[in-house]
Amino acid sequence: MFNNSTLAIIIFLLGVVLVFKSVNVVPQQHAWVVERWGKYHATLAPGLNIVFPFIDRIAYKHVLKEIPLDVPSQVCITKDNTQLQVDGILYFQITDAMRASYGSSNYIAAITQLAQTTLRSVIGRMELDKTFEERDHINMSVVSAIDESAENWGVKVLRYEIKDLTPPREILHAMQAQITAEREKRALIAASEGRMQEQINIANGAREAAIAKSEGEKRAVINNAEGEATAIVAIATATANALRLVAGAINEPGGSDAVNLKVAEQYVAAFSNLAKTNNSIIVPANLSDISSLIAGAMQVVKSQQKS
Repeated sequence: MFNNSTLAIIIFLLGVVLVFKSVNVVPQQHAWVVERWGKYHATLAPGLNIVFPFIDRIAYKHVLKEIPLDVPSQVCITKDNTQLQVDGILYFQITDAMRASYGSSNYIAAITQLAQTTLRSVIGRMELDKTFEERDHINMSVVSAIDESAENWGVKVLRYEIKDLTPPREILHAMQAQITAEREKRALIAASEGRMQEQINIANGAREAAIAKSEGEKRAVINNAEGEATAIVAIATATANALRLVAGAINEPGGSDAVNLKVAEQYVAAFSNLAKTNNSIIVPANLSDISSLIAGAMQVVKSQQKS
């Protein structure tokens, strides 16, 4: 038979076991699902929680943090019947621990399969070139389709990201050749546009130069004309002044005799110059009558004086 001390030790140990079984500390960002008699009872929040041993049990433990899920690579067929190897990653978070425990037997497998089937459906409606241009559209389409179904599993799909899109090697080579041809085309177009702009610049420069030259020539002609006009005016003014001086000198005593002498000298000098510069000499019909010529000139001078 057990003595009192042995019984007390047994009772103490049972008490310790009961306390250890009844006290549960749930970590932050975790949720534990408690079943009582095999039925859902409660969801334990982070912190200290008390349960009844042998009546309640911790059936499921869930992490409430954002979880990355690698979606296995798969082959998708595009709208233009091209095979495309697609690899992606899915980010989700458990929002309802009870539904995550009882809504699906394996919510991770369900999300993975749904992501793959949705991805094949979305890519099947797009051509190959569009799949590279509209990754964001593909990601949003997958998230929208999965999130609607995952709500029943207590899961919130946050985002889906395509890690890699790999077309067949032949298609990849053809795309590279197309890209090279497009770049060469753009280079040729740029070169031709550069040459065209060069010719335009040269033509504009030549036109501006011609305009500037014509403006310069025009200004030079105007300046020359103005210079000649000024010179003519100056000569005329000087001639007029000289004539006025001569007229004044004639009116003075002895002026007429000086004019007679000057006219005679110029007459003789003119004939002597003609004899030096040319073999043919033009002489008046009455060469000996020089005095009559001088008298005629003086008569003109006198008539001008009277007028």
